[in-house]
Amino acid sequence: MNPTYAIDLSLKPTTFDLWHVCLAGTVVLLSLILIVLLLAMVVSLARGKNKPAEPFIQQAAPTPEPVVKIVEKIVEVEKLVHAPAPEPVILKESTPDAALQLLGLLQKEARFIDFIKEDIATYSDADIGVAARVVHEGCNKALNEHFTLAPIRSEQEGGKITLPQGFDASSVRLTGNIVGSAPFTGKLIHKGWQVTNIRLPKLTQGHNATILAAAEVEL
Repeated sequence: MNPTYAIDLSLKPTTFDLWHVCLAGTVVLLSLILIVLLLAMVVSLARGKNKPAEPFIQQAAPTPEPVVKIVEKIVEVEKLVHAPAPEPVILKESTPDAALQLLGLLQKEARFIDFIKEDIATYSDADIGVAARVVHEGCNKALNEHFTLAPIRSEQEGGKITLPQGFDASSVRLTGNIVGSAPFTGKLIHKGWQVTNIRLPKLTQGHNATILAAAEVEL
């Protein structure tokens, strides 16, 4: 006679049974995580297939420019760089009052303008000589009274002198056969003159310097 087994449903599970339930839950959770990862991989692969693949183009290395073109570019850059402009020449504007004043003094002391403007063709050499003496004395007096003059060169006229390199070209004028560069050796033809002091009288306000000699009327 076979024994009969009875199942008591009122019995509580033991500790061993609870441990197996925990293991089963862990397995289920890991399975869900694996499924989610697989789904994510499948979606990313599907997106990669839909995107057109860009062709791989290998860039060729730049061809070096020939030397001739490089030289031409350097020349073009040098042309663009302009040379510094020369300094402008500043011209001093001189007032005519001093020159007119000097002419007035020469006319006053030596009747210089009368002598220059006179037609001397009708006069004899003796008459011209007498008049020239008067003009000479008057001009000498006017110059000595209002100017201090000095020779530029102290050497004797007719002697040999040497002009060093860098000499003042405004005070010495070269003549004859000019070849090469300084130093120059030549004969002193003229000492030259320079003004070291000027003593012109001051002009009054409203003075008309263009009147060199007033007209004379005898009553």
